[in-house]
Amino acid sequence: MAWIGDFYGAQPFWVWAALAAGLLAVEVVTGSGWLLWAAASAAVTGVVAALFGPPLAVALLVYAVLTIASTLLARRYLPSNVPAHAGDINDNIARLVGHHGSAAQAFVRGAGRVFIDGKEWAAELDDGEALEAGAEIQVTGVEGARLKVRRA
Repeated sequence: MAWIGDFYGAQPFWVWAALAAGLLAVEVVTGSGWLLWAAASAAVTGVVAALFGPPLAVALLVYAVLTIASTLLARRYLPSNVPAHAGDINDNIARLVGHHGSAAQAFVRGAGRVFIDGKEWAAELDDGEALEAGAEIQVTGVEGARLKVRRA
C-alpha cells in the first residue's frame, strides 16, 4: 500500500483528476445530481494540489469542505425540479387541446367519454349542455386526467 502514497506524492493532480472523472461518470450513469458537486470539488482540489502541493490530509480537508459547501449551496439556490414547458411532447393529454373528435357515448350530467386520435378519453362539457353519442367535439382544456370539451 505504500505505492499509493508514493504515487499521490508524485502525481497529486492526476489522482484528483481520476477521482473527479470517476465521480462524474457515475453521475452521468445515475443522473442523481448529488455526485456532480463531489466531482467538481475533486477537480478543484486537483488544481489546488497541483499549484500548492499540500499534504494529503490538507487536500482531503479541502475536498471535504468544497464538497459540503457546493452541495449545500446547490440545494439552496438551484431549483429542485424544472417545470415542463407548455410544448412538452411527452404530455399526451395536454397535447390534445384543440383536437377534434366525437362523443363515444351520450353525456350524462355533463360527463362522458370522447374518441380522439384512436383513443377514448373521459371528458366533461364546458357549457353543460347535452351531447348525444357521435356528436363532433373539440377539446378546449384539461382538468386532471379529464378533457374539457365543447360541441364543434
